[in-house]
Amino acid sequence: MAEKSSVLLVGGGSVGAIAALNLEVGKQATVTLVCRSNYQAVKENGYNIRSCDHGNIERWKPSEIVNTVPKTDRSGRPFDYVVCVTKNVADVPPPLSDLIRPAIADQTVIVLIQNGLNIERPIFAAFPANVVLSGVSMIGASESKPGEIEQGFQDILYIGPFRNPNLEGDNETAAAQTFVRMYGAGGKTQCELNADVGWTRWRKLVYNACLNPICAITNLDTGRIRLADGAVEGLVRPAMKEIIVAAKAAGYQLPPTIADDMINMDPLDLYLPPSMLQDLRKDNFIEYETILGEPLREGEKLGVPMPTLRVLYHLCQAIQWKNKEARGLVSIPPKGDFTAS
Repeated sequence: MAEKSSVLLVGGGSVGAIAALNLEVGKQATVTLVCRSNYQAVKENGYNIRSCDHGNIERWKPSEIVNTVPKTDRSGRPFDYVVCVTKNVADVPPPLSDLIRPAIADQTVIVLIQNGLNIERPIFAAFPANVVLSGVSMIGASESKPGEIEQGFQDILYIGPFRNPNLEGDNETAAAQTFVRMYGAGGKTQCELNADVGWTRWRKLVYNACLNPICAITNLDTGRIRLADGAVEGLVRPAMKEIIVAAKAAGYQLPPTIADDMINMDPLDLYLPPSMLQDLRKDNFIEYETILGEPLREGEKLGVPMPTLRVLYHLCQAIQWKNKEARGLVSIPPKGDFTAS
């Protein structure tokens, strides 16, 4: 039997937990999982998982659970893959490249199962000789409290290579094919090779750049936003139209039904809070720059008017500033003394 691949998976939230489970169920990988806020709960008790793909699993743990990024796995072996499933909060330090740097060896394949556009650029700048793969996940999952995972929508993962001009394209494709086989080996998930990374990312932005921030700003889940008066026709569809036009200007023709597909993707009665809304409810930072700022800048650069997206962007920017202030990352002048004399 071939030696299992050594995988470092960075990000132990709901998507990361299901990804780690898929990799280990297939028996082709041993996973070292980096957890942060939920580290103590998962280290002590594992995950309790309620999954439409895997069923109910109690106290599950991957091969190794850590709270910092190690240089090697516990046997001293360099990692074959570093899989990043963290939120891509580009405007809050440290950058992802600094976070994963200790674990990157010459042969390490970096897999970005993250949202948004242009996320590969800082990784290429930091690691110009490494293969970098795009992962676009369509899963519906949440972590109600540390270690408690609920997956109500099946795990569909599209993997393809970000084109690195320093490398041979055939090697990048081969690395993507190998990861697809490894991730899907357990038969519990749908993992597909996707050669057109740009198309797949613009397609998901019809959901992520529109429903995600609108639900977060209004504090309504994907079911309630469809029930709310005027929300879909007045907010969601105009935003989606702007993304679709921007994608076309960038060279990516999306299907004519894409807006309806994305609006109705989650069963209404799941009342699923998208990831940005989950983050706000936990007082976490939001990943608005990569899923909203980057497509907005790309579209406007190509001459596409995007007034709805621009308003959403600045609302998210203000929300992020509020969270930064709460954590002491920005400072404001002291409050004036207006006491009457």
